[in-house]
Amino acid sequence: MALRLHSEAASPLPGGEEKLPDSAVSALGLIIVTILLLSFGLTMLYSASFTTSGISFFKKQLIWIALGISGGLCIFDAGYQRICHYRGVLLLICWGMLIAALFFSPVNGARRWIRFALPALGEVSIKPSEFAKIALCLFVAGYCTYFSRFFSRFFHVNGIIPLGFYAAVTCGLVWAGKDMGTCLLILGSAGAIMVAGGLYMRYALIGGGAALCYFVWEIVSNPERLARVMTVFGPVKDTLGDGYQLDRSLMALGSGGWLGLGFGQSRLKTRYLPEQHTDFILAVVGEELGLVAIWLVILLYLMWGFFAVRIAVSARSKLGMLLAFGLAMAIQLQATINLAVVSGSAPTKGMPAPFISYGGSNVASSIIAVSLLLSVAMETIRPGYSDAFRETIRNKFRKNK
Repeated sequence: MALRLHSEAASPLPGGEEKLPDSAVSALGLIIVTILLLSFGLTMLYSASFTTSGISFFKKQLIWIALGISGGLCIFDAGYQRICHYRGVLLLICWGMLIAALFFSPVNGARRWIRFALPALGEVSIKPSEFAKIALCLFVAGYCTYFSRFFSRFFHVNGIIPLGFYAAVTCGLVWAGKDMGTCLLILGSAGAIMVAGGLYMRYALIGGGAALCYFVWEIVSNPERLARVMTVFGPVKDTLGDGYQLDRSLMALGSGGWLGLGFGQSRLKTRYLPEQHTDFILAVVGEELGLVAIWLVILLYLMWGFFAVRIAVSARSKLGMLLAFGLAMAIQLQATINLAVVSGSAPTKGMPAPFISYGGSNVASSIIAVSLLLSVAMETIRPGYSDAFRETIRNKFRKNK
């Protein structure tokens, strides 16, 4: 697959004014949609968790958003190209965090979190797989940028086999924590970058087919996973056992109707809908604000993906194009899986809704993805913007002295 890469310059309008380049418009649209999703998520998190936990989840989410914005600003200042130079180190750090998570006590049978206590926040949980998906997108985008010419040499030291090894190790560590949904998400986004970066389609089909066969075998051979699949696609629904959470989610969506019961008026969020503030927060949205609100959320996600892909297509460099495309795929796939689970179109998985669900790692990693996308857009509009920005700051400090 070959995408046209070009630089953008402001084009003059008949009246003498300059037209904003596509990347600037897309970056502005991405910022606006992200702010709307974050604001809506905070509002619904307050409603979904207030009756059971007060404002504790709301305060923690605010802190994580602030941390995500702070980290995102640092990444934007450094620029995606400089960050990509450390892609191997970042991936190794994520591997270490994923291994560390395996030694913590499981939550609902899964070992996905690193937990520790802080004086002001109490117990804090970090989900390494949320950051691993960003690190793997960086690594695969950089690898495909610099070594795609070796992809035809199957066993070359910089060929497709080593790249597949790095992706497989990441997915394997996520899988070891019993996080099948995130494993599929990481594999899908990394595979999309590989195909866009020049991977032969026959290799993609072979790898995808092998991964699909392995996932099917894991589902069939595991009674717990098979039971989750049967609650969605089976002829008999166990609404009091494995299908309890899905049944309550559909009940919440159905009882909301077109316009919902009213903000804060959800009845199922109190005791009947598990994980109502995380994976199933969109069910609360449907119950309180109705089907129209769900459609608006879907529209916002589609707009987010449109602006992100537009940034990728307009990117000045191949690295920027591949990175932006991979991040867009990761967020869009996550939103799609969450909507499918909540609506009963896919088996129940621990997959939060990007920017909306409660979860520090989820919201922080999503904001970091936005900062990388904005860096790609800014580099397209003004190459070397990060160096110019730092030079401006230095000059201001010199004048103050």
